[in-house]
Amino acid sequence: MPSNDVRILAQAAVPTAAVGAVAAVVSGVVAGGKGAIGAGVATLVVILFMGIGLYVLQRTAKSLPHLFQAMGLMLYAAQILLLFVFLAAFKNTTLFHPKAFALTLVVGTLTWIAAQTRAHMKSKILYVEPDSGTKPEKSGHSS
Repeated sequence: MPSNDVRILAQAAVPTAAVGAVAAVVSGVVAGGKGAIGAGVATLVVILFMGIGLYVLQRTAKSLPHLFQAMGLMLYAAQILLLFVFLAAFKNTTLFHPKAFALTLVVGTLTWIAAQTRAHMKSKILYVEPDSGTKPEKSGHSS
């Protein structure tokens, strides 16, 4: 991954992890150990899903720039659907507190999206790749 992509990934993952840590502490106090485990698992799921999505989106932007916008919309829709499927699959689990898991999953996803949006707005991404130093050929008459 280019350094700009890694920077955007870090600027989205760090706030999400921080919010997940706070959610784990709050869930641990409110719902006990199972609440903390649920919040921790939800934070990992959000960082994993969204991180893979960011990687796929950056690869698409480099290889197929004409599909970037459509791929972004499709990717976010797929991520949200996968998160809802994940919520539905673990709705009645006894491994962890499902409400703490669900709430942390939603808050973590919103945090990731806000942090990624902020990172993109603050980054200075070139719209045109600079030339590698070759001089353009003259198109007119040489006098």
